[in-house]
Amino acid sequence: MSCSLLEFCRLQELKTVRDYLFLSQKAEPAEEKNPTENELSWESSDWEASWDGGENKEEGASSALTVEEETTGQRAPWLQDCVVSLSPCSDLLVVAREQKAVFLSAKWRTDDSGREEMTLAVSWTGTLSTDEGECVSSSICIPLASQKRSSTGRPDWTCVVVGFTSGYVRFYTENGVLLLAQLLHEEPVLRLKCRTYEIPRHPGVTEQHEELSILYPVALVTIDGFSLFQSLRACRNQVARATAAGSDVIQPPPLAYKKWGLQDMDTIVDHSSVGVMTLCVFDQMKNASILGGFNASVKGSPPAMSQYVTVGGGPYTGFYYAVEGSSQPLLSHVALAVASKLTSALFSAASGWLGWNKHKNEEDAVQKQKPKVEPATALGIRFGLPDSRRHGESICLSPCNTLAGVTDDFGRVTLLDLSRGIAIRMWKGYRDAQLGWLQVPEERCDREFSPSASHPRRHALFLVIYAPRRGILEVWGMQQGPRVGAFTVGKHCRLLYAGYRLMGVNSVTSKGWQLHTQQVCLLDPITGALRTVNIPFHLALSDKKSERAKDMHLIKRLTMILRSRVVDPDTLEREAKSVLLDIKHPAIKKQALESLLSNKNAPVSCLINITCALNDTLKQQDPEEVDEALLQLCSSQLKLLRLYTDIQNLHSGADLEACSINQDSLEGLEDELSRVGPTLQCYAQLTARPSVSFAQDSPDSPLPAQAFLSQMECTEDGGLRITRGFETDWNHLGSFMFWGCLCGKSTPQKICDTLQQAGFSPQQLLSLLLSVWLQREKEVLVKPEEAVRNLHMLLTALSNMEGAVEESWDPQSISPWWQQVRCTCIQSYNAAAALLAAFVAHRAAKASTTSRGDSKLQSEWEAVSLELEQWVVCVRQLEDVLVLQTLLLVTPPQGATGGAAAQCSIKTLLEGGTGGIADSVSKWVFRRDLAPERLKEILQKREDKEADDQPEQGAGEEGKEPEEKGPEDTDRTAELLVAVCQRFPHSLSPDLLFAHSCWEYVVQWNKDPEEGRYFWLAVEHLKLVSSPHIQLGISAMMWSTFIVKRFSAAAFLMEKVGKAPKDRLCRRDVGMGDKAVTSFLGCCVQLLQILMEVTGVVVKNQSHLSFIDYYADSAVEDVGPPELSAEEAWCGAEGPASLAELALEQRGVHYPLVQHHCLLASLLHAAMTFSLKVKPLSLFDSKGKNAFFRDLTTIQLMPSGDMDPGLVSLRQEFLLRVLTGWVQALEDPSSSAPDTKEKGALLSSHGPNADWWPSLCLELGSLLQVNPDILRRHIVCELYNQGLDLRAEEVMMEVEDKDVLGSQLLVLTGQRLSYSLLHSQSQTQAAMELLARLPPTLCTWIKAMDPSELRCPLAPLSQTSGLVGRLIEILPENHAQYSLALHLLEAVDALTTED
Repeated sequence: MSCSLLEFCRLQELKTVRDYLFLSQKAEPAEEKNPTENELSWESSDWEASWDGGENKEEGASSALTVEEETTGQRAPWLQDCVVSLSPCSDLLVVAREQKAVFLSAKWRTDDSGREEMTLAVSWTGTLSTDEGECVSSSICIPLASQKRSSTGRPDWTCVVVGFTSGYVRFYTENGVLLLAQLLHEEPVLRLKCRTYEIPRHPGVTEQHEELSILYPVALVTIDGFSLFQSLRACRNQVARATAAGSDVIQPPPLAYKKWGLQDMDTIVDHSSVGVMTLCVFDQMKNASILGGFNASVKGSPPAMSQYVTVGGGPYTGFYYAVEGSSQPLLSHVALAVASKLTSALFSAASGWLGWNKHKNEEDAVQKQKPKVEPATALGIRFGLPDSRRHGESICLSPCNTLAGVTDDFGRVTLLDLSRGIAIRMWKGYRDAQLGWLQVPEERCDREFSPSASHPRRHALFLVIYAPRRGILEVWGMQQGPRVGAFTVGKHCRLLYAGYRLMGVNSVTSKGWQLHTQQVCLLDPITGALRTVNIPFHLALSDKKSERAKDMHLIKRLTMILRSRVVDPDTLEREAKSVLLDIKHPAIKKQALESLLSNKNAPVSCLINITCALNDTLKQQDPEEVDEALLQLCSSQLKLLRLYTDIQNLHSGADLEACSINQDSLEGLEDELSRVGPTLQCYAQLTARPSVSFAQDSPDSPLPAQAFLSQMECTEDGGLRITRGFETDWNHLGSFMFWGCLCGKSTPQKICDTLQQAGFSPQQLLSLLLSVWLQREKEVLVKPEEAVRNLHMLLTALSNMEGAVEESWDPQSISPWWQQVRCTCIQSYNAAAALLAAFVAHRAAKASTTSRGDSKLQSEWEAVSLELEQWVVCVRQLEDVLVLQTLLLVTPPQGATGGAAAQCSIKTLLEGGTGGIADSVSKWVFRRDLAPERLKEILQKREDKEADDQPEQGAGEEGKEPEEKGPEDTDRTAELLVAVCQRFPHSLSPDLLFAHSCWEYVVQWNKDPEEGRYFWLAVEHLKLVSSPHIQLGISAMMWSTFIVKRFSAAAFLMEKVGKAPKDRLCRRDVGMGDKAVTSFLGCCVQLLQILMEVTGVVVKNQSHLSFIDYYADSAVEDVGPPELSAEEAWCGAEGPASLAELALEQRGVHYPLVQHHCLLASLLHAAMTFSLKVKPLSLFDSKGKNAFFRDLTTIQLMPSGDMDPGLVSLRQEFLLRVLTGWVQALEDPSSSAPDTKEKGALLSSHGPNADWWPSLCLELGSLLQVNPDILRRHIVCELYNQGLDLRAEEVMMEVEDKDVLGSQLLVLTGQRLSYSLLHSQSQTQAAMELLARLPPTLCTWIKAMDPSELRCPLAPLSQTSGLVGRLIEILPENHAQYSLALHLLEAVDALTTED
């Protein structure tokens, strides 16, 4: 809470800056080098001597700085010879010397520790002067506000204004591009200063206009800020356009300025433009009488005047007042002058960029032409501070425009009151001092305790003085305040104070303005660090209000004590007590007490003693002077601390009383425990998996007093209320209060009595107890009997507390106390702990209501039965949930997908609707990757078991588990599943379970379409649904929700590319790879076939579409829709409609439309399987195309009658290619071998070598109006061609047109003989002799055959002989080629006998 010096930025490449600016000294001729070297060495030695002399005063910082200086090799005083200016936004630094300048811009970089820090790096270097002999004499950086709506009030770019000894003032961008140059007076520019808009803090403060003021030795020029802002923006835009386009037409707008000739002062070296001011009436009359005498008259309203203050000599300080309107702005000849200068500058700058140049004589002419300089308006001095021997050196105006600091050649710093024109304070011993101001706003929290908090924020003013001779930076409070801070900083720094902020902001754009600017910066040329001074507001408070400052110092001291980890408890208690009693202000005392109580290192005894001492002190004071809130806080915290120690002592006490347990009252509980014992044991084993947690989060770790206090608050009636925060903190608090009782380490009755006396509500304690019980389920299940007994005692004790169970509740209603227990158990995911708590609460409620009924005269049977009936239902539901949760906890096999086990509670199951239970089990089936046949087998066991056993016996056997894992692990899973299905006979009927499993698999497939196995399993589950109505509804929902979109995409893609698409196109359009698309299309065929089958069963009785009766199978009996019901305990389910309900609500589908889609799916599947070229949609006419991808429940116009022969030909060609591909795949081992074991079953039944392809093609042929006999003949020929003669003979039996087949097979036989006799590698002499003996006609025919068309030319002669025999059989004797067949038979017989 004191002054601090903070580094916020660091300069890079300081050595580069120095070397560039002082390069002229190194490059001088040899004859002039010696004096320069002497001069440099003198400066260096002088600096080193002064540095060594002041080394001891720098508080240890000099050693680090010296090392830095040695490494960089820089001479410290060099910065004092330069003109330095820093932007108020700290993003641009200008360092200039003579004609040269270096611009450094802000950049962010990451240091070694990974922290982002701002640096200033060199962004531009160059020469600024254009006239011979002129040097830079002053510069400032003015950030200009952005005009964009998105960044209103933020800086857009920074303009660098530079004054020269020639009188020129030039304006540059941050990249060194000249925007504007103006000669306003032919004398050196002494100082440039700027004033920008500030938000008025009070309604009466005059709003000041923005302006740039330029001081010459005998003149002062002020440029209006608004005009300057617009001109600079226009010039910047023009230069950007000219640079881009090569245009040289530049017409800068004229600047409006005023020029005053300052008179009656010998020398002027610095100035301040205070702004527009208005005199009060008294000062106006006083001035009029002094100036005009007795008869002077005054105007009705005081005139507005601009005030200027100058420093120099004769007089030491001068005050000038210019009445507004006395001088018109000078605009004549300005435009011409600026245009000429800007044009020449642009030409010279752009010539290098654009490649064109001007003649040298033209350049000289432009440079020699000087613009006309307007004369100044004389302005006489009003008054001054005469001191003939004292000469002022600089003046620094305060942010509030009422004070100014002046330095002089006597080493004094004078504070001026500008409104009165007098010196009010003087400091001495500050030779070559540099000044700056800091205005600090009051923190919001400082005035919260003020009676009038609506007052505007106060601001404190501090003067910052840097004394380079002493190397010290001091901060002084205004106006007569003490020194509040001092820092040793080194003797060669520069104090940079801008005194302005952002130009171009007004009263509208400044609303919500939060621009952060550094008011005062200290630049250290040794290290390159830029530091700013941070001062807290309270340091400005006077001695009368310094109690607060003292209190803040005390609280800071207390904070340091608490942070120390090695403080002895006695010392901590003594120091903290002293600090707390010494603090005067109640708000700070309260803050200190809260800080102490929240400290984790303070022992409880120490906290009690300190709080007690403070409480006693407050009670001894006058009640009217004591802060009520502080006293209440103190007493409540003391009460809580004592309660904390009491609970601690009760849990750690060794003299535990013997717990008087009525064994008879727990007999029922023991029966309940023995009944669910096996399930509890199985559940405990499944939940007892190792897990990682932090030690500090463990509920067994001791609860610190600070955590206890943070969760407690006192009520107005003197009671205590627990504030519920994070769940871990809540459970930690509950463990602290009750876990000792639940473990049997402390007496429940004493704990409850202590908590009741403290003022806790029984309802909050009950909530806390149940949270602990449920959260620590694993520890409870270690010894459930003992834990249940302790819980029963604790719950009974809580129920007997005052305010727990209402004395008189309506017999027809339910007790809110026990309803709270039920609600907690219903919402809990810890099924075992919730069930045990329900057992205990049921027993306690029964005992409570029974005793309550005995104590009253009238009977309360209705209330008892209503309350206990609720408990019976709750216990039944919790038992069901326990068995279900045990099943869900069974771990999936290694490598299976599905994520973490699902958690369920009564609440989630009821909110999930009637299908919530089946949905949970279906997700488990997916996680376990349970095969559909295996699931059917388990459910069959359940039906057999239900037929053999009584329902009551099933509940006792539900939790049985084999003792060993491994092979018997699946048996345990099956038993658990059977047990769950027995408890939910309606919700988990086989049809519902298969339907939900089907839906779960298709949902998972939709998330990852590459897993085609999921879709296949979904269809397999769907096949096992016995109810045709549910099967129909699920199929239709699957098709419309997940399938049809991807199916249509695949069809359109294949139509577009005209063949089976490659992997990349499939992924782009369908969202899966080509292999997955093939599997997907095969599953689509199966899904549509299921739809067609169940439509025939269902529609006959249900559909309103009369024509569908034709398609229904008359052999199948009419089946009505199933009735959906729920278990008695679960009838109150409220939530979304179940999957089965949605399925039964589906409308019937249009059978021909389904068949139409199934036909397309089969064609697509065949094309993808055999990689065929086809445009599938082109195989249909316009009606057929329009019917595709419509809603299956609608009636569409379908193709009818004879199809176009051209389409039939295309269809026939496609089917023939499919059959050819199938035959080729029969002997292709790569296609028949499955990639993995998982996909083996799917490939064997869906691969290209599946046995059902011929029958499918024949079926498709009948639907596509293709002659099936042509297809059969093609199959026979292809099988013979492949060498599969036996399979060919089987198919040949079904061929009708044997003549055509005989002609085709005759050619094939000739090809085989041609290969054996003419093309075989092993031609024998016997074969050649046989060829010679053949008839010439046959020999010529054999030679004309081309055996290259055969895929299996090396067929055995026995097979060929059999083929010829078949030919003789099927060809009639009058056939034209019958004789050729007989000759072939003889030739084959001859070859066979020779072999």
